[in-house]
Amino acid sequence: MPHILIAGKLHPAGLALLEAAQGVSFTHVEEISEASFQPYLEQSDAMVIRTQPMGGASIAKAAKLQIVSRHGVGYDAVDLAALNARNIPLCIVGDVNSVSVAEHSMLMILACAKQIIRSDAAVRVGPWGWRNQLEQGEVSGKHLLIIGYGRIGRHLAQMASGFGMQIAAHDPYLAKNGWPAGNVASAANLAAGLAQADFVSVHVPKADTPILGAAEIAQMKRGAIIVNTARGGIVDEAALAEALRTGHIAAAGLDVFDTEPPSPDHPLLAFDQVILTPHTAGLTREAAERMAIASVQNVLDHFAGQLDPALIVNKDALL
Repeated sequence: MPHILIAGKLHPAGLALLEAAQGVSFTHVEEISEASFQPYLEQSDAMVIRTQPMGGASIAKAAKLQIVSRHGVGYDAVDLAALNARNIPLCIVGDVNSVSVAEHSMLMILACAKQIIRSDAAVRVGPWGWRNQLEQGEVSGKHLLIIGYGRIGRHLAQMASGFGMQIAAHDPYLAKNGWPAGNVASAANLAAGLAQADFVSVHVPKADTPILGAAEIAQMKRGAIIVNTARGGIVDEAALAEALRTGHIAAAGLDVFDTEPPSPDHPLLAFDQVILTPHTAGLTREAAERMAIASVQNVLDHFAGQLDPALIVNKDALL
């Protein structure tokens, strides 16, 4: 009987699916840390994991491991090379939280444009007369550059178009392999897109270096706004803090950070024109239920020989 390790808090709908499944057993560890699931690795044939790391040492300890299923779509905290060496598939959920993340990105765009933290403070602590400084802006007619035009980026484009924004996207893969139908133009290159943008929202995986570093931020208009609901490290946080300090960037919305949670002395915490949320863009009630069900179903499908190959991120590396 395969034994499944659930590492991290899981929506009750996912646990109900496990309890109803025939021929499997499971252990559920709610704490989200790599240390918390160590005692259960040796007995586990499969693993459903949240956002905590799963390094090579953990994978080596799990001698019976046959599959890892991520509760989400990102997997940078999992040692993919170690899984490849063991011929273990790593799967992700499908399109279960793209609407949630896109909505959060749109929220950030609006909250930054409207200087919502300063507006709230003007009522709670004053001065009420702050309103006459006219720091709030509109999004209608403004240029939005979406970096990464996958499912989330396309949902965001649809939402932003409803607010009358002028939208372009930068996605070299799609530009080479076929641009989606619709009215969103492909930016000629990143530099050109940044130079035109009043707002930039990033929706790409983390790379070895920030996509928006000091040089890229310098290419943006003075007074532009940056939103990151993708992964920490995509935007250079030190460079962003400096651009906010000088006024080159007017505001920012961040749901993700290099280190989570950020330290109390993190420089971005000092700015009241920065909207910060605790990596919750994809954690709506609805998306949490869908992710739990999908991540568990991937494991059950694997043991039934029915796992969708499109959900296996390392399928090309497997024998």
